[in-house]
Amino acid sequence: MTDAVLTTDFPGLTLVHRGKVRDMYAIDGHDEMLLMVATDRISAYDVVMDDPVPGKGKVLTELSLFWFDLLGDIVENHLISADPASYPEACRPYAELLAGRSMLVKKTRPLPVECIVRGYISGSFWSAYKKDTTVCGFALPAGMQESDRFPAPLFTPSTKAEIGDHDENISLDQLKDIVGTARAEEIADISVRLYQKAADYALTKGIIIADTKFELGEIDGRLILIDEVLTPDSSRFWPLDDYRPGQGQPSFDKQFLRDYLSSLDWDKTPPPPALPREIVDKTRLRYEEALARITGG
Repeated sequence: MTDAVLTTDFPGLTLVHRGKVRDMYAIDGHDEMLLMVATDRISAYDVVMDDPVPGKGKVLTELSLFWFDLLGDIVENHLISADPASYPEACRPYAELLAGRSMLVKKTRPLPVECIVRGYISGSFWSAYKKDTTVCGFALPAGMQESDRFPAPLFTPSTKAEIGDHDENISLDQLKDIVGTARAEEIADISVRLYQKAADYALTKGIIIADTKFELGEIDGRLILIDEVLTPDSSRFWPLDDYRPGQGQPSFDKQFLRDYLSSLDWDKTPPPPALPREIVDKTRLRYEEALARITGG
């Protein structure tokens, strides 16, 4: 089994952001780019676990690279290279660790919102629908069941929350107030087109993409697809063969982890509980299965 990477430290590079999973570094003399490293950290309920999932960062990176290539005809993305041999000289001492889990990317100005597209009703949207069939400005059909497919994909942006807080769903009109009408409509159009092409492809591989979160940034006024793309961390992947509307669905993500944590007397605040090896292994295998199905690897 590959050695797990819980955190990174690269003397000579400047850490500019440490997220739940990714570490971002600036490189002296290369202000137009960043080094993005996917660790094996995993979070649940907005809490980063102390126990990593070995190889998870490589799965996320390989999936993102696959989708960047497949979706490149819809919108430009931030990828410069995923080959450490082509990175700036300051990165070379860390090439072995960076291999398979890093990307050299264009530096952008990230949008202040998450670009969420939903093809099926699940999660927070299902919870809201049970209270009112109008959700985030969408008048949804009456009588929908949990996990039902929407008549058409819905663009449902959200605000970006600080770590420990929760994102807040907003309407398209609210997004227009934030970024302007024309830009909001462009964001919505790109997001839905990305989702539709990916969802159509995934179905041919036996996977339903129930919903996903895209990140977009700007360079010189152009919208750029950034961060990770269509991974089990940013999406709900359901096995098509097991799809049964009217209930929650099995998924290729943190299901085993969430189920285990829900069984504990834990208040979902730091510090997190220790994770049994069985839970870590089952989670890792689900991520690896998603990669294998989607990429054919």
